[in-house]
Amino acid sequence: MIADILVWYLVFVFSTTCHEFAHAFVALKGGDTTAYEGGQVSLDPLPHIKRSPFGMVVMPLLSMIMSNMNSMIGWGAAPYNPFWASRHPKRYAIMSLAGPTANIVLAAIAFALLVIMTKAGVLELSPMPAFDSLVLPASGDLGSTTGAIARVISVLFSLNVLLAIFNLLPVPPLDGAAIVEGFWPERVGRIMEKVRETPVFAILGLLLVWQIVPYVVTPVWVNLVVLMHSL
Repeated sequence: MIADILVWYLVFVFSTTCHEFAHAFVALKGGDTTAYEGGQVSLDPLPHIKRSPFGMVVMPLLSMIMSNMNSMIGWGAAPYNPFWASRHPKRYAIMSLAGPTANIVLAAIAFALLVIMTKAGVLELSPMPAFDSLVLPASGDLGSTTGAIARVISVLFSLNVLLAIFNLLPVPPLDGAAIVEGFWPERVGRIMEKVRETPVFAILGLLLVWQIVPYVVTPVWVNLVVLMHSL
């Protein structure tokens, strides 16, 4: 159980660090140095954990317990200049999109590794796939190094699918709402901005997303697993 939590948490920290780094890096390229000055243009997880200890430590572990050890969710928070965002709404939207895109890239890399290693006979597809056990070691030894690799890559794929979808939902305070705010017509963007800046809506948004996510993630994940089996 402790080993399972450790795998999930380490993959979560790595994935979230890449997510926040992408936000910060794209913001810097777009002219906002706020995250850079705060140390978030970094693949070192410590600056991100220090900025969001609840989202990167407490919530991931709590969500693992609440999901009966089946999934993990949480967040970081790369800072940005709201005046920059108001002046450059499309740059703000691109910055917001960068984080989920990083998760999609990580999920794609994990997917490719799963396919390559099963084709090579190192791993085999699980007859009963789960978020943390899409594949099994061909040797059948779950305690082996290959077994550990199978678990890590399975979690890397599943968790990044979850994080990408979670963050793309157009509900404040998630990235999806900011993408809508920047790319949609100005009137819609202003409404999303007002909602985002109201704390009670942020709390309600997270509660809503918590209920919605399983119904969105599961079909996507299942179809990707079916695709994996067909290759």
